[in-house]
Parts: sequence; C-alpha cells; structure tokens
Amino acid sequence: MSCVSQKPAAIFLDRDGTLMEEVHYCRDPEKVKILPGVVEGLENLRIAGYALILVTNQSGIGRGLFSEAEYRAVHARLLELLPPGILRGAYFCPDAPDQPSQRRKPAPGMILEAASELGLDLTRSWMVGDKDVDCRCGRSAGVRTVLVRTGHGKEARGTEADWVAKDFASAVAHILNEKGVR
Repeated sequence: MSCVSQKPAAIFLDRDGTLMEEVHYCRDPEKVKILPGVVEGLENLRIAGYALILVTNQSGIGRGLFSEAEYRAVHARLLELLPPGILRGAYFCPDAPDQPSQRRKPAPGMILEAASELGLDLTRSWMVGDKDVDCRCGRSAGVRTVLVRTGHGKEARGTEADWVAKDFASAVAHILNEKGVR
C-alpha cells in the first residue's frame, strides 16, 4: 500500500499595508504596528493547515533609502509582534522598480521560489495584499488572490483580484469559507 502525501497549501502575504500599518519606506522598528485582526487571522489560517509565507517588495533598499540591516530590524520587530513561528517563510525583494527582476512583484519569483523550497501546492494557495501588483503576482504564480482595502488598498482598483475584502479578517473569513472551514 502506498502512502500519498499532499503538499500543503499556502497563504502568501504582503507585509506593508496588509499585516502592518503602511509606513512609507519603513526603516524604524518602532513604527511597526500590526493591523487589527491580523494576529487572530493568521492563527486561524495556520489552524486550517495553511503555510504562511511573507513576500514583500522592499525597493527602499535598491533605491538607497534604507539598508538591508534596517529592513531586517523591521522584520525582527514584526516577528516579535506575531505569534512565535507563525510564518513558515519570509521572502523579500530589494530591487528598485527600474531594475530588471523576476522576484519583484508583480513578477511571481518570490512565490515560485517559496513553492519550490517549501514544497507548496500553488493550486490550493492564495495571495493576500493591498496593491494590484500583489494580485497580479499571485495570478502569475497560479494562486487565487485577495485584495484588502487597508494600506494602499483603499486606492487600488482591485480588478486584478479574485476577491476584495475590507480588511485582513474579512479576507481570512473568505479564504476559510472557500475551504469549507467555519
């Protein structure tokens, strides 16, 4: 008898404006503030069996506005404010918009890299972000997408998204409803 293992599905998460308050080129760990409903939402997604993966553009590094060390300090602060071990992976792209890049969203490179490294099933996965580029990235990688109306999402068209949610908690409720988890 053979045992068939199923690859886990993932939720790919934008950082700024999705998990934490939007701070223009955040380089100060003291400015990291988790948005309402994020901690509970992440816990519910993890309980439902999703691997939670951060994928974030950080063009401030490529533009010379902050260093990779400053990015890492902000990331460390984010991790301090989230439940321990909640993220299975974190990927960032330091490329400036004018640099050719297969990793910078809307390119799907970070999602494809995570799927390869972590053995994820993209056909059952989602991308949640506050910009149309997040949704284009998700679509290019073959995952379903949710645009949250927080951060830049207040102004985003949302036409690239499979679903538009008022906030992270609403996005989580939709994803879990689609999976049949209530």
